[in-house]
Amino acid sequence: MIHPDTELRFINDVIGYGVVAKKLIPRGTVTWVQDDLDQVISPGQASQISPLMREYLDTYCFINGDGNRVLCWDNAKFVNHSFKPTCMSTAYDFEIAIRDIHPGEQLTDDYGYLNVEEPFEVVDEGTERKIVYPDDLLTYHKEWDNEVQSAIPQLLSLDQPLKKFIDPAIWEEFESINAGKAQLKSLLTCYFDQKVK
Repeated sequence: MIHPDTELRFINDVIGYGVVAKKLIPRGTVTWVQDDLDQVISPGQASQISPLMREYLDTYCFINGDGNRVLCWDNAKFVNHSFKPTCMSTAYDFEIAIRDIHPGEQLTDDYGYLNVEEPFEVVDEGTERKIVYPDDLLTYHKEWDNEVQSAIPQLLSLDQPLKKFIDPAIWEEFESINAGKAQLKSLLTCYFDQKVK
């Protein structure tokens, strides 16, 4: 489920549609949670889907650490890629804002942690990276983990409209991480090796 203070907007002819903040979404806010309405599609199920619908799956799903495709039921499936993302995934099936997201600004993810199947070029943002690779998670997980780790104090102190969708035991784990009593589970645990299907 995507954060309630967002809406779908047409961005431009190259990007198409994207998810945009309607109000300020502060750093540390939970911006998305995988919920019971999101479809989790196994590789076997995906292989039985018609070519027409397979194209839709390839466009709007991400692949989790078990190799299953996850199709979000709401506007979350329209969150676009950026090498300078506003949001960061976690190993706990939710995402957080890693900086303030201002009204009218897109919620974006780095698709490098979504287990893409093939490399693809993206719109040049003036960053060193120009291509998303299937193994980006192996290369950048420490950097991404640090982004999440640094936002945990805000995560715990902010009003979180999506908190009710997060298992209370996971929230307690984040409190322990913040207190230095537990370690953050690395995003690397979400990596799925496409070669070992």
